[in-house]
Amino acid sequence: MSRFAGRGPRVVVVGAGIVGCSLADELTARGWTDVTVLDQGPLPAPGGSTSHAPGLVFRTNPSRTLTAFATYTVEKFTSLEADGLPCFHPVGGLELATTPERWAELHRRAGLAASWGVRAELVGPARCKELWPLVDESRLYGGLYTPDDGLARAVPACRAQMARARARGARFLDRHTVTGIEQDGGRVCAVVTDRGTFPADHVVSAAGFWGPVIGRMAGVDVPLLPLAHQYAITRPLPEQAGANDSRTEASRPILRFQDRDLYFREHTDRIGIGSYAHRPLPVDPFGVPAYDDAESMPSSYPFTEEDFAPSWQDCRWLLPALGRTEIEEGFNGVFSFTPDGMPVLGECRAPRGFWLAEAVWVTHSAGAARAVAEWMVDGRPSLDLHECELTRFEDAQRSPAYVAERAARQFVEVYDVIHPLQPPDEPRPLRVSPFHARQRELGAVFLEGGGWERPHWYEANAPLADGIALPARDAWAARHWSPTVAAEARATREGVALYDMTPLRRLEVTGPGALAFLQRMTSNNLAKRPGAVTYTLLLDEAGGIRSDLTVARLAPDRFQVGANSPADLDRLLRHAPADVHLRDITSGTCCIGVWGPAARALVQPLTPDDFSHQGFGYFRAKETWVGHVPVTAMRLSYVGELGWELYTTADLGLRLWDTLWEAGRAHGVIAAGRSAFNSLRLEKGYRAWGHDMTAEHNPYEAGLGFAVRMDKGDFVGRAALAALGEPARRLTPLLLDDPAAVVLGKEPVYVDGAPAGYVTSASYGYTLGRCVAYAWLPPLRAGTGVDVEYFGEKVPATVAEEPLFDPEMTRIRR
Repeated sequence: MSRFAGRGPRVVVVGAGIVGCSLADELTARGWTDVTVLDQGPLPAPGGSTSHAPGLVFRTNPSRTLTAFATYTVEKFTSLEADGLPCFHPVGGLELATTPERWAELHRRAGLAASWGVRAELVGPARCKELWPLVDESRLYGGLYTPDDGLARAVPACRAQMARARARGARFLDRHTVTGIEQDGGRVCAVVTDRGTFPADHVVSAAGFWGPVIGRMAGVDVPLLPLAHQYAITRPLPEQAGANDSRTEASRPILRFQDRDLYFREHTDRIGIGSYAHRPLPVDPFGVPAYDDAESMPSSYPFTEEDFAPSWQDCRWLLPALGRTEIEEGFNGVFSFTPDGMPVLGECRAPRGFWLAEAVWVTHSAGAARAVAEWMVDGRPSLDLHECELTRFEDAQRSPAYVAERAARQFVEVYDVIHPLQPPDEPRPLRVSPFHARQRELGAVFLEGGGWERPHWYEANAPLADGIALPARDAWAARHWSPTVAAEARATREGVALYDMTPLRRLEVTGPGALAFLQRMTSNNLAKRPGAVTYTLLLDEAGGIRSDLTVARLAPDRFQVGANSPADLDRLLRHAPADVHLRDITSGTCCIGVWGPAARALVQPLTPDDFSHQGFGYFRAKETWVGHVPVTAMRLSYVGELGWELYTTADLGLRLWDTLWEAGRAHGVIAAGRSAFNSLRLEKGYRAWGHDMTAEHNPYEAGLGFAVRMDKGDFVGRAALAALGEPARRLTPLLLDDPAAVVLGKEPVYVDGAPAGYVTSASYGYTLGRCVAYAWLPPLRAGTGVDVEYFGEKVPATVAEEPLFDPEMTRIRR
């Protein structure tokens, strides 16, 4: 902690753009006033992305977290003033559809807005024309109007927040170029500049597209790629004369023409145009000129007219008045993209005290800054940030080549209609299980997650779908789906199927202190004999669910932990004592789920151990053999059927697959994919962390109270759980009333006609003959009717009792 009593730790923020200024304001408002913000350029516009940002704020996003960030940004900037004007101008937002596909997408976006609490309205061409008179309404199918969106005045917002932070004790120093980050004992201790050294307990890189440069000084790879984005401003238009006040500049909604990768905003009597339609223009952050060496500013590159020419034609097609004018000025502005399009936030494990607040756009700036400030001061953010945490990337996703390819793809697809299951094209395949060759022989249709190729169904099973009556799907729900999925689900329920579970993360925890450590870090009681498997939760200090884990005690001081993401390993490593050793064994191992009523008949002849129910009980583990292959067998089932997870080393994986496949022929074995798995697990009510519950939810409201043992002794989050009252919301199972109806997730749920929650996970339940959806809702009795909005249509559903399938667990425990 700082030697400056009462002012909090010494914090140095690198970067005085909108994120750095917002963070200084948020930190000082929380009592951490020993804050120094450094920038290499002059204040208040030091030349980064903030200095040229056009300021568009559209809040609706498939990510609930980004919508929450943007919502707070609107609220905060509305409350700030500079030059006698608010720092946010609520002119509204209007997204246009010129194709049937985009019009359908706007219906989906309207649903997202309702799910996340954003006011939105679908409007026809005539209303679009009223809102934007320059638009040729004959080109339109309609639009999505969001009246509370608008324009953020980024540089004035910086000035306003700088003034507040300075009044609380912060200092802002321009013309200070950072040249090094000093460390001592694995922690940051100072920031070195060309004008002196600044001691620090915490260093926050809010350097924008210079993030990789600052990160390298601390020995941290920052996975972002700076890209140039075209922005042009027309000459004055007669049609705009007198339309706007010169101080506020705009009165009409910010406009998005996503079918051509364009957006528009008013600049008094001129029109500003941003384009994502051009080729990616990557910028080397290590080669960006200093402020005084740049032609305009470091983040502004010369306008490339040839790249803009096709977009200019599209602009005049939509706004015919532009045919009577021309571009007066333009530039290629640099800002940051990550491989998944999300910010990079959080504290590094090495060095400790080094934080990232990078790849944050003006739209999300104040919200992201608040989250990081809460994290630093309180130890946790109030929002779930798993989509933004720097630990979310696998090692295989951190190479410069991967970051460059995927980040450039994010730029290209920024306005594209992206299905939630749609996998990126390149670089693939990247990570494959040992069974990959056999899966390809069976016609596996691969999607991707965490860099892994994951079979979602197998074309070899297509004949099994003959005769299965299934409702017709709309075009959206039919993407990345096949009737074969129903056949694979049925085969699992009636026979036996092999599932590739290799991408699921596996950790090895060993050492004399392993049990005590895991007992302290998780919610369930792990003090059981070797051979026990326990489902448990990794909580934070407030009782929020950071992850769910499956822990197998294989020996007194050796555990295998089934986890979710790299963040789980990172969290455990941060707290592990010296007598505990943690190792990620995922890449060196593999796993096959053998599930179905015939699973025992398949496996028992292959192993010398007793796999009977009496000899190998549910949630037990054994180290044994399957044929010639040593395996760790765990009697677990996330599809609700008899079976085992069989783990072995990667080099023996193919032999394990072939052994099971050959023995399974007599039992009609098939390979089954993730789509069937998801359907089956929802029929059983099994939760998926990151979808159904996050750190914003506690175990009781998530329906996971059975994984908490308050009487086992102290553990992280116990005190917070003990203080909880009755849940005000619950993760609720819904069955859609119409057997032909399908929803996919993130749709709003209406109770008594008003939005009351949103769907987390959904899939057609092939055993039940209904679509199953889980949703966060106020507590409701079973049998209550609700409506799920799907592409603008209200779909009736009913609150159900769970588990929906085999409530007596007779199929698993036999």
